Amino acid sequence: MATKPAIRFTELPPEKLRWRCDPARIPYETTAQAEPIEGPVGQDRALRALRMGLELAAPGYNIFVCGLSGTSRGGMIQRLIEQLQPRTESGPDRCYVNNFKNPDRPRLLTLPRGQANNFRKDMQSGIDFLRRRIPQVFEGEPFQRQKGRIVDRYTLREKELMDDFTRRIAREQFALGHMQVGAVALPEIFPVLDGQMVPIEDIPKLVQEGKLENIAAEELERKYEQFRQEFTVVYRKTLTLSRELASELSYLEQEAASVLVDGFIEELKEKYTATNVAEYLEEVRHNILDNLDPLKEREDEEEPGPVPPSEALPKTSNPERDPFRVYGVNVLLGHNEQDASPVIFETTPTHANLFGTIQRSYDSRGVWSSDFMDLRAGSMLRADGGFLIMYALDALTEMGVWRTLKRTLNHAKLEIQPMELLFPFGASALKPEPIDLTVKVILIGDRNLYEVFYAHEEEFKKIFKVRVEFDEEMEMSDDVIRQYSGQLHKLCEDEGLCPFDRTAVAGMIEYGVRLAGRRNKVTSRFVDLADLAREACYVARQAGESPVTAAHLRIAREARTERHNLIETKIREMIAEGTLHLFRAILLRGRWR
Repeated sequence: MATKPAIRFTELPPEKLRWRCDPARIPYETTAQAEPIEGPVGQDRALRALRMGLELAAPGYNIFVCGLSGTSRGGMIQRLIEQLQPRTESGPDRCYVNNFKNPDRPRLLTLPRGQANNFRKDMQSGIDFLRRRIPQVFEGEPFQRQKGRIVDRYTLREKELMDDFTRRIAREQFALGHMQVGAVALPEIFPVLDGQMVPIEDIPKLVQEGKLENIAAEELERKYEQFRQEFTVVYRKTLTLSRELASELSYLEQEAASVLVDGFIEELKEKYTATNVAEYLEEVRHNILDNLDPLKEREDEEEPGPVPPSEALPKTSNPERDPFRVYGVNVLLGHNEQDASPVIFETTPTHANLFGTIQRSYDSRGVWSSDFMDLRAGSMLRADGGFLIMYALDALTEMGVWRTLKRTLNHAKLEIQPMELLFPFGASALKPEPIDLTVKVILIGDRNLYEVFYAHEEEFKKIFKVRVEFDEEMEMSDDVIRQYSGQLHKLCEDEGLCPFDRTAVAGMIEYGVRLAGRRNKVTSRFVDLADLAREACYVARQAGESPVTAAHLRIAREARTERHNLIETKIREMIAEGTLHLFRAILLRGRWR
């Protein structure tokens, strides 16, 4: 039976127990001479994946970033995106307006970039113009003259009907009067006896008193019933005349106001040529002309003066009482034409912050209501045409966020709705039109969280197809030394630290190699080295010296060790005192002895 050869251990010389960086390899006297560098270094693989994910516009190519460390990973990704400047299409402006046919379904208007705020201002100024000018038209002499002729004509026709009826009943000893019923005086037919109008209810009483014979009373009651039926017909004709008068006056008002309204609407249609805007403006035209009563009231044009203290109190706003609120424009997303594609880092990704919500307006009685003006946008909409960054763990743990995020990314549509659980007394009846979105979502998490998502969430792999993984180490080279120096310079600039000389830079690189655990590798987690740099600068300033040297760096590391090795110190004391005894084991010929 063949025996295995004995294991031969190569002796490790002491000089290889620690890798040292020759300060001569540092091309600068101090880091102040180095070129400042910001962002991760040695991450070409991750940056290529990030650029591909940013620029590929196909569905599902959202990004999951893992491997980054530090307290501002989102800010680092945000700066990387701004540096890469990926090619994107700018998103349009979005606003909600009233749906006059179905107020519970607010209408979405999509306008070219930079036009939404101007459209809102033009709508407001147009309504203000109509509120000033329409009352002047209605109070003008031409309109009043035409209105007077129409009213006179219908008044004459009504008078002829009533006079004819009055003459006919007068021949039978009846008259038309009024009977008071509460606060209302109603027309009534009265028999005339001895020149006096007598209510028909008093006829039986006159018979009992002997003032009227039964035959005459029965004749009066018969004629009364006949005249009541005839009066009903006449009264209906007068009501018909009243309706015709109101209709003709309404038509006259529409004709008079249409000149102003048509000019206002046509001017907006020429300026804003989108199809959905033209349809909305036509609805506005018809609604204004069909509801002219609020516009008949002249606005208060008194010059502002000192306000009495009793009138200076804040007033409760009730949107239901504002008849012109229906013509407002709620701009959820407005841009300037020169704005670049947005890069939004959402640090608090609650449901309302991400997807928007519907606010509630309360009146003086505490009754709430919501309309299209109460819609509020979230960061998902503000990132339209750009990028939205957030932490994956926050998206998973915030109530309702992950479910809504999946639905939004799957359908590329955003529906603004409040969280049902936040409204225990019933959700809003509003259902705004959904918004088509073009947004790239970037989640930041660790490798374990990515694996959990990938293994247990079926839709995750469909909507986050790009994995960007930042390596924790990189190959040691002269270029890496220059990058380390540049990052130290940037850190000193940002935080006002002392510059580092070449011996301190060499010491930082040695510490980076120690963290990587391999002689030919160095850590890319500069955030760990940044803490050591801050502590070394503190030591140098305590000593009143600058720049930071390798000696300061060594003291800082020793101080850090001292802050964390209290238990180790106690154990060493116990060993020295003989409280703890250690037994040495020897490996001899493959066996411990």
